[in-house]
Amino acid sequence: MTAPDTGLPVESVVPRLRSALAEGPAVLVAPPGSGKTTVAPLRIVDEPWTEGRSVLVLEPRRVATRAAARRMADLLGERVGGTVGYTTRDDRRVSGSTRIEIITEGVLTRRLQRDPALDGVAAVVFDELHERNLQTDLGLALALDARAVLRPDLRILAMSATIDAERVAALIGVDAPAPVVEADAGIHPVDVRYVPPRGRIRMEDHAAAVVRRALDEEPGDVLVFLPGMGEILRVRDRLGGVHAGVHVLHGSLPADAQDAALTPSSSRKVVLSTDIAESSLTVEGIRVVVDAGLARTPRMDPRTGMTRLHTGAASKASADQRAGRAGRIEPGVAYRLWSKMEQAGRRPHREPEIAQVDLAGLLLEIAAWGTPVDGLAWLDPPPARALGDATDLLERLGALEDGALTDSGRAMVGLPVHPRLARMLADAGEHRMLATRIAALVEGRDVLRGHPDEVPVDVALRVRILEGQARHPATDRRSLDRARREADDLARRIGARGGVDADAAGRVLALAYPDRLAVRRGSPGRFQLRTGTRAWIPPADPLAVEEFVVAADLDGKRTNARIRLAGGIDATAVAERFAHEVDESTDLVWEGDRLVERTERRLGGLVLSTHDRRPDPGAGATDALVDRVASLGSESLPWSAAARSLVARLRHVYERMGEPWPDVDALLDDPGAWLAPHLAGATGWDDVQRLDLQRIVRGLLPYPEAADFDAIAPTHVTVPSGRRVRVDYDAPEPAISVRVQEMFGSRRTPTVAGVPVVLRLLSPADRPVQITSDLAGFWEGTWEDVRRDMAGRYPKHDWPDDPASATPS
Repeated sequence: MTAPDTGLPVESVVPRLRSALAEGPAVLVAPPGSGKTTVAPLRIVDEPWTEGRSVLVLEPRRVATRAAARRMADLLGERVGGTVGYTTRDDRRVSGSTRIEIITEGVLTRRLQRDPALDGVAAVVFDELHERNLQTDLGLALALDARAVLRPDLRILAMSATIDAERVAALIGVDAPAPVVEADAGIHPVDVRYVPPRGRIRMEDHAAAVVRRALDEEPGDVLVFLPGMGEILRVRDRLGGVHAGVHVLHGSLPADAQDAALTPSSSRKVVLSTDIAESSLTVEGIRVVVDAGLARTPRMDPRTGMTRLHTGAASKASADQRAGRAGRIEPGVAYRLWSKMEQAGRRPHREPEIAQVDLAGLLLEIAAWGTPVDGLAWLDPPPARALGDATDLLERLGALEDGALTDSGRAMVGLPVHPRLARMLADAGEHRMLATRIAALVEGRDVLRGHPDEVPVDVALRVRILEGQARHPATDRRSLDRARREADDLARRIGARGGVDADAAGRVLALAYPDRLAVRRGSPGRFQLRTGTRAWIPPADPLAVEEFVVAADLDGKRTNARIRLAGGIDATAVAERFAHEVDESTDLVWEGDRLVERTERRLGGLVLSTHDRRPDPGAGATDALVDRVASLGSESLPWSAAARSLVARLRHVYERMGEPWPDVDALLDDPGAWLAPHLAGATGWDDVQRLDLQRIVRGLLPYPEAADFDAIAPTHVTVPSGRRVRVDYDAPEPAISVRVQEMFGSRRTPTVAGVPVVLRLLSPADRPVQITSDLAGFWEGTWEDVRRDMAGRYPKHDWPDDPASATPS
């Protein structure tokens, strides 16, 4: 089973590679196109240490998996499925004689979970490790743990074109860093030409124009790097009439279409590809590269709560690898659709997925594995915050409890979807077939295309379109076909059968998005999420009038999020689904000036129902009323003029005489100390407003001193004219206002609590003529000046020379 010498650069380092693996793990660094993917496994599979066991080769993409298996089988003169086979998520070509099995990342994780010892496997080869996919990092961590605990003889070979070889060697080494074997490039020089767009032009138009230019300027086949299938198809449409065959290379295409793009052709061809042709596989015959400089990378998407692909600028390392594809057979040319200045600002390498994506799936796998996260070996450890978020989500989904996997969590492990959707698939019961449809619709591109305000929100409508039960003019056929394939694949995996009741879509969606339940508040389209934040649906959308919805796609705004995809759910289903999470509380709250006993049923920050009633008398109502008075201040109480006067008199007595008279100001600042007993039966603010505060304040007077209070601080004093005049206690000192003629005949100043009152002596027009607390001194002092002035103004009134002996009037 020896393949002939391929002449590829990696052949020259095979002896060193064999020597390294004879002792343990190794790292192989070789550029794209050097043959590491196809040659290395063939050269190590028959080494003595394999003992007839198989070699697993991990590839990051299904296209590369099939292509590598076919190339190796060709070198051996066999068909795929013999000595060399492959296994992907949806395809398997192996037999009892298979010794080299190329697998995708998820397949390795599943195999390790089922058989941690990897019986019958001599080595695991991690190809294209520099891409740093999340599943690759997880697979490597689990394989290293399995080697440490169960399989010390398991060989691990890490292969890459561009990676920090020393870091990898230190990670996979046993007692010392693993040996690093490097192969020379063997790549011809590539002339890099920068052709940025001029003016405002769509990327697809610019890419098609540069492809036409390349076909005119340079010989050979052309490989075009574009970010995704949509861009590929649009560029293909713009290349009509070129004198070359135009092929598409994408992971979603059938195998024969992929083969046509990869196989050498007698006529000139243009291959439109995503970054799968960057390093994972080789497109034969390429001499020219046209690079749009874009890549789709996984990122945590707050809209869906899952990882989604994000389109952004490719790294410098990616651009160099893409350009290198033009120099495999002879000197080539690479056209870059951006400027040299933009190139200088690009990041050097792509960031590892583990630092950018949602980690719920990774944490679920680790929980099933049984070793703590910090007990595994990582090139880059998972960020603590992302792990915390993943833990919270898995607990909310019921997959984890106190860090341990639940029965639901075990059922979720291994399903090829995000844990949210895995929970839905595992626990949908009689609606499992419906769950497969919803999962495919949520994970893929929306089957309805158009302006967001014109596309219906309802996921149930999409289910009906998927099932052929409804039509819509905005349906995207390609997305719909893909969703049907994904849904059928999921149904096959979980053994779902039967019909689909689209009306239950919201109920099923709530299994995946328990945190996205929303209740309508007010007018149609206005909702409140369970988290307490607001969300909205266009008022004209049919879903806008639903009482409850479950949102699967939000636009990411924190204060008023736009709901883009949701399912309606009725109150009965909400009560059933969330019964164990609903909290009921009864509190006294204020609605304006109305005290109410409010009973609320809550789901997190979401109020499901509210019932208000007037509270019963009791300590709770009393405390609420006292607290209200304390917050508003004593001025909020119903003070009559007599009550206010009583407080002022009491304040004066306390300031002059002290205890046992009470400090009325301190009492007013502490209503709980004096007001609470009088509110024992009160249940509302109206009861407070009916209080007799004069009676209550008089009740604060000490016994037996209270009997003398009116004499000590009388409300009125009698002046020489015989009239009773009210005493003003709100002044700094007690005061009376009286016409000066009424004080004739007396030299004595009236007193209150032994203190002379302040006399505000008035003219016949009730204007002040003197303010004094020494009447005798006034008569003997400034009265003569006042008398002359007043006599001139008011000649009809009496202004005697000796007022102390005159008759009052």
